[in-house]
Amino acid sequence: MSKPKVLVLGGVGFIGRNFVKYLVDNNLASHIRVLDKVLAVTAFMSAEHRAAFENPIVQCRQANLSAPASIKKNFDPEGDTWDVVFNLAAETKYGQTEEVYKEKVLDVCQKCAAEAKELKVKKWVEVSTAQVYAPNPKKPCDEAAKIEPWTKLAKYKFDVEEFLKKSGLNVAIIRPVMVYGPGDTSSLAPRIIVAAVYKKLDEKQKNLWTKDLAINTVHVVDLCAAMWAARGWESGATFNLADKSNTDQGTINTFLEEIFGIKTGFYGSVASTVAKTVSLKAIAEEANDKHLKPWSDLCKEQGITSTPLSPYIDQELLYNNSLSVSGAGIEKTGFKYSHPQLKKEDFIEIMEYFQGQGLFPKLNK
Repeated sequence: MSKPKVLVLGGVGFIGRNFVKYLVDNNLASHIRVLDKVLAVTAFMSAEHRAAFENPIVQCRQANLSAPASIKKNFDPEGDTWDVVFNLAAETKYGQTEEVYKEKVLDVCQKCAAEAKELKVKKWVEVSTAQVYAPNPKKPCDEAAKIEPWTKLAKYKFDVEEFLKKSGLNVAIIRPVMVYGPGDTSSLAPRIIVAAVYKKLDEKQKNLWTKDLAINTVHVVDLCAAMWAARGWESGATFNLADKSNTDQGTINTFLEEIFGIKTGFYGSVASTVAKTVSLKAIAEEANDKHLKPWSDLCKEQGITSTPLSPYIDQELLYNNSLSVSGAGIEKTGFKYSHPQLKKEDFIEIMEYFQGQGLFPKLNK
């Protein structure tokens, strides 16, 4: 059987670069075309990721996936149609306006899906988010849990899901929790950076709410494997992706304490609730103001003048919303997690990815 010919939308980002490397390393595709608004050469890639993109089977194009003409030109399969389209193209920053998410999440998907349908693409794999579920601190959310998106991004991701299921395309949907791994800038990375800041300040780091607030995790390699496996799911199939760590704030802070030699704590539910009534926006602004200058100073001390990394955390992520999700459903398809437990080494892997490029300060031994 010939290897599939695949199109990866938004393939230069954190998940995309790891997915391209996964396909190349495992010799899974005959041809990989990557479309992204960002050029790969300017995307702060490690040597390993650059090597994957330089493989002869990979064709990387800069494309505007908001423009129908650009979509048509760059979707052209130049022969037989695409076996699979993997959609990672979306605005992933938190705290944007409804208009931005509509344009850069929903509208982009609708325009690209229309072209895919015209080309008779065989499969569309959509990477959504587990933030579509109503937070439930008492029971992990399975695929049948109540839908109540708690970020604006998740709201439009779910709109995308609903649109695709009615689009006539052969669709598979994955809802991952917080994805971490080499190249991560927005999941564990901001927490690692904040810990580095408190190491510099020589202060105790305290978080809102309690240590039990769930922030479930999954390694990017497991997401890549699930994306590839999704080719064989029946149309409309939707699965969560979450490792077996049951990661919460306490888990993360324990690792940060070990790595940075800092002390951490929590304000607790009562104090955090009082703070929430004052204004989480003001709290977020105060925290970001406190963290940004020491991080900048830390970088300058080691000659780092430009980095994609930041300790900035949007207020949307400061609410008392439990990201507690069951990732067991997908295992019934035969899928197995290669990284079932979050480890201290995973935090170090993220730092070393950027330290190798001179983008994260070296730690004092």
